[in-house]
Order: sequence, then C-alpha cells, then structure tokens
Amino acid sequence: MARTPSQMIDLGTEAPNFSLPDVVSGKNVSLDDFPDAKGFMIAFICNHCPFVQLIRHEFARYGREYTGKGIAVIAINSNDIVAHPEDGPDAMRDEARRFGYAFPYCLDEDQSVAKAYQAACTPDLYLFDANRKLFYRGQFDDARPGSDAPVTGADLRAASDALLAGRPAPEPQKASLGCNIKWKPGNEPAYYG
Repeated sequence: MARTPSQMIDLGTEAPNFSLPDVVSGKNVSLDDFPDAKGFMIAFICNHCPFVQLIRHEFARYGREYTGKGIAVIAINSNDIVAHPEDGPDAMRDEARRFGYAFPYCLDEDQSVAKAYQAACTPDLYLFDANRKLFYRGQFDDARPGSDAPVTGADLRAASDALLAGRPAPEPQKASLGCNIKWKPGNEPAYYG
C-alpha cells in the first residue's frame, strides 16, 4: 500500500458541486440536496484500504452524530472498480449496511469528483462551512494501521465542533494519510505523485 498524504488545498476553497449515485438509495446526491446544512463533510473513502478499515466504525459513528447536528456527511469512492472490484457498487452497498453508514456512499466512477477536490488518498477528508468554503482538510485522528493510537476521530470532531460553534478552524491541521486513490490507467491527475 502506498502511504499517500492529502493535498492540503487552501482553506476557503469553494466546494465543487457534483451529482453522484448513492449506492444504497440508488438516488443521485449533490450538495444542493442539503440547503439547510450547517456544514458539509466530504470524505473520499473505499472498502479495501486498511487506513479506511481502521476508522470505519468510528467514522460511521461520527456520521450519525454530526448529521444530527446539521452537518451533511457524504462519502465518495473514486477508485478504479475494474482494477479493484472489491470497491464496486455491490460491495460498497454491503459495506454501508454492515458498518451503519447513515450517510450517502457515492460512486465517482469517472473519477471527476476526486479530481475536482484534488483528492489523493483514502481517507481524504474535507469539511466545508455552510457557505461551502473549506474549513478543515486533514486527518481523522492520529491512528494509523500498526500504530497504538486509538481511533477517536479527535481531529475531525474538534474541527466540526469549532465550525458548529462559530470558532476559527483548529491549527495546525495535519494531512490525512492513506492509500492512494486507485486511478484508472492514464487518468492520473497532474497534481498526483
């Protein structure tokens, strides 16, 4: 597994909108579907990455908790599903049900949304404010496969709490680290590696 950090794009960057199919409901999802959201958590994840597997229970808990507080949580899988069928829609649906994802889990099959966000790894986490301006882009917490750090979501929770309370974004923001997004052959973006 390639240990790849997030790109750490500029805070204040506007969230690119998208329309992607949620593999669970079968409906297309966009940011416009959440007009009253106090914030938006866009998470690039997948099924097979050990970094995501490590946090998925706690990320599902985060999703249930913060959706209830007004943050729209949307997970996106942008991996090449031909090369990695374990990340295909049926497996995504099973994953969402098995781990209790109470948020859309969308397939970015052409990888255009990952490119629009400059996503590089799984997990790659982007927290935007109600005006869709980037507030936090960083790690879930200090836990990594093989480390003794507990999986708590402390960094993302602190950022989400600050956003909801109208406080400044926490600093410093540490880059997320995970498996590289599995780009389709010839589809690697210029910003990647």
